[in-house]
Amino acid sequence: MTTDIASRSADLPPASVRVPMQVVAYAAAEPRPDVRALAVETPVNLVYGSVPHAVMMATPADLEDFAYGFSLTEGIVEDAAEIRATRVAVGPDGLRLHVELAPGRLREHLARKRAISGRTGCGVCGIEDLAELPRAERRTGPDVQVAVPAIARALSALDSAQALGAETRAVHAAAWARLDGTLVAVREDVGRHNALDKLIGALMRSGTVADSGFLVITSRCSFEMVEKAARLGAAVIVAISAPTSLALERAQAHAITLCAIARADTVTVFTGAERLIAG
Repeated sequence: MTTDIASRSADLPPASVRVPMQVVAYAAAEPRPDVRALAVETPVNLVYGSVPHAVMMATPADLEDFAYGFSLTEGIVEDAAEIRATRVAVGPDGLRLHVELAPGRLREHLARKRAISGRTGCGVCGIEDLAELPRAERRTGPDVQVAVPAIARALSALDSAQALGAETRAVHAAAWARLDGTLVAVREDVGRHNALDKLIGALMRSGTVADSGFLVITSRCSFEMVEKAARLGAAVIVAISAPTSLALERAQAHAITLCAIARADTVTVFTGAERLIAG
């Protein structure tokens, strides 16, 4: 299956993504009425084969991308072909995102199913043992090279590409850039993990090859973000905030180049500097 990864999902009407609210703003101690847009945060229950799997607090946009990306990064599927269909059902308490898996994959999933609840924060809430921490198989290759000006180009374009972020100042974004720095896909969500899952799902559905570009994330780079990138097979991550120690360890283990504290005029390479070229 292929899809236009630059397009936005039409799972739900745009009004479900932005909520206008009357507020009072103070400037120089003077009050004035104003209107602010809020990012919608709603429970999304991912359901496989009629069996609920996880409840994520998410922004209800690009949910088909979310289903694909979440399924890959959770290890439920290995590629897009193992997902037959997705369907969103609206309920009184939130949304149900039904994911239809190929029969063999569904049997494997149900055999090792575990419950997770509300994983917008740390990304590992719900696991019962340290052995269950996410660990992707190493899938990255050594041949990708990115010029530093390409990173600057992607970062410069990212602000204007965040439509929901511009309106709400309350969401994270994950983007995919070609090796020349051209942004080709951006996904946003109240959860940084969700934004990256949505982007990964979009790349899966479009058949994008992971070594054709690099990831850009607007959040800090924690170990779960590195694990998700590794499942995709991405070789380079550019993060606007700093990485954690475990993120760095996992990036080294996966041979992923980790660039962080990134701005249009500066970037710090924490590991994998051999992939970057000056110009």
